[in-house]
Amino acid sequence: MVEFTGYDEGTPCWVDLMTPDVEVAQRFYGGLFGWEFTDTGESSGGYLLATLGGKLVAGVGKQPEEQPGPSAWTTYLWTDDADAAVARIADAGGRVFVGPMDVPGAGRMAIASDSTGAVFGVWQGREHRGAALANEPGAFTWNENVNDDPAAARAFYQKVFGYTYDKFPDWPVPYDVFKVNETVRGGIGEKPVEGRAITPNSWNTYFSVNDADAAVEAAITHGGIIMIPPTDTVAGRLACIVDPEGAPFSLISVPKV
Repeated sequence: MVEFTGYDEGTPCWVDLMTPDVEVAQRFYGGLFGWEFTDTGESSGGYLLATLGGKLVAGVGKQPEEQPGPSAWTTYLWTDDADAAVARIADAGGRVFVGPMDVPGAGRMAIASDSTGAVFGVWQGREHRGAALANEPGAFTWNENVNDDPAAARAFYQKVFGYTYDKFPDWPVPYDVFKVNETVRGGIGEKPVEGRAITPNSWNTYFSVNDADAAVEAAITHGGIIMIPPTDTVAGRLACIVDPEGAPFSLISVPKV
């Protein structure tokens, strides 16, 4: 088990959930993954840090009542300079909604969308170095941009973070992995045709599990809805879930090697 203390520029480094009911989220994800939660206090709006075995894995925050919206997971991309990253985002045709702003005792952040409208975060870690645990059961292991114009998305992230790409073979839709410093860090893929009209361009988070079928049963028990049942793929056995407040995410169990 490797503990992360920082990430390369443009690498997915943190995920958090914004939801109208954090208590529901605690019960669901605590039951599903065994997460424990620490409240960071009123000054942070009651933002919760989720840990697994004492290591940071994710965050959970309450949606502001004056800014209602769908419950959703956000993928944060690491940067050494949030202000410079935000300037590149604007130059590449993206939009910045929040920040750059300091998070006291943690780092500097921004929330933006790429040129296709997919929302993501930028994180310049200081005391908070992103997820300490990743690629292990109960932690995030893959992040992908799902898009009806993947070529535009690829061009955007190449300009902002210098991504390079390789085709991913034998996938149901056209799909590229993106690389940072020649290391695969995530994917950009085309949305299935049947979902394009109702699904926005977005980043999707995969959480690793030991057993996808058992995890799906646990998700159902704790109030989740199954959108795609456990399915074998070249990447592993995966499933797509919607949590009790409507936030979609994916599970994957990777074959042991």
